[in-house]
Amino acid sequence: MSTVKVSVIVTVLNEGPAIRHLVNSLSAQTRPPDEVVVVDGGSIDDTVSALRAAAEENHLPLRVLVEPGANISRGRNVAIAAASGDVIASTDAGVRLSRDWLATLVAPFETQKPPEVVSGVFVPDPHNPFETAMAATVLPTLSEINPDRFLPSSRSVAFTRSAWQLVGGYPEWLDFCEDLVFDIRLHERFHPFGFAPQAAAYFRPRSSLHSFFRQYYQYARGDGKAGLWHRRHLIRYLTYLAALPLLVVLGWHVSAWCWIAGIIIGGIGLFGTPYRRLWPWLRQMSGRSRLRAILWVPIIRLTGDIAKMIGYPVGLVWRLRRLRYQPELRWRD
Repeated sequence: MSTVKVSVIVTVLNEGPAIRHLVNSLSAQTRPPDEVVVVDGGSIDDTVSALRAAAEENHLPLRVLVEPGANISRGRNVAIAAASGDVIASTDAGVRLSRDWLATLVAPFETQKPPEVVSGVFVPDPHNPFETAMAATVLPTLSEINPDRFLPSSRSVAFTRSAWQLVGGYPEWLDFCEDLVFDIRLHERFHPFGFAPQAAAYFRPRSSLHSFFRQYYQYARGDGKAGLWHRRHLIRYLTYLAALPLLVVLGWHVSAWCWIAGIIIGGIGLFGTPYRRLWPWLRQMSGRSRLRAILWVPIIRLTGDIAKMIGYPVGLVWRLRRLRYQPELRWRD
């Protein structure tokens, strides 16, 4: 019998068509949640009514709080504050949870030396060649995850209420990358995290290049606002704005072999990992679908890099303009 009371928290906004999948996943858990607290950020569709109807149909102990205008951070903090569990499990709308998701996340908290945080994982659930190429290009496989350094998505993570309180909750001044800042604060205080690779949240990758561009622009803008990953972004700018032009000049003035060497080295650096991840998926596809997935990889990679290069300075300027009078932005000082 479980000895820990667990509250599952979710934030939603205009998720009417997809919300039933999440409720069904929560209802089918081998370890049922003691309660589910959902904060709606002011949906204008039928999200709230669909949530309540699905919860009643599935006999799920669910509460819905409506907080118009709340961003994801605010929504999660409101949900956690309203929850009664000592352990908080966080997920998102639009996911399908493995049946043992909650059981495997919660199990470490019921040991003699429980951790303060347990990381679950999120797993792509692509429906077509584009989404398969997207998953291979942007998402690490389970074998690539180093549990000691892994910063979990709030699609699949559990933590104690006391840990949430000690790090000041989710940063409400951030609209994207908020879970990274939250994770880093937790990691600094409570390393190492527990790791539950069987606690999988399956989600569908972005289904269009436009929505992907917007997503990665917002992620990079969030990095800039939070002052995250300066070195990674600098390397990206140097690659495209310095190394690539230099390669063109060398090939033109020295030898065309410079272009060939650059294409080989750059191709391996940019696309080697995505194609390695894609290989197991390709074996399950027909010939035409394989070709589509293969061709989409470089387009997706370059689109994501461009989106990041545009979004990051926007966020950085936002940060620099506010550092003087918003002390919470100096969260790593």
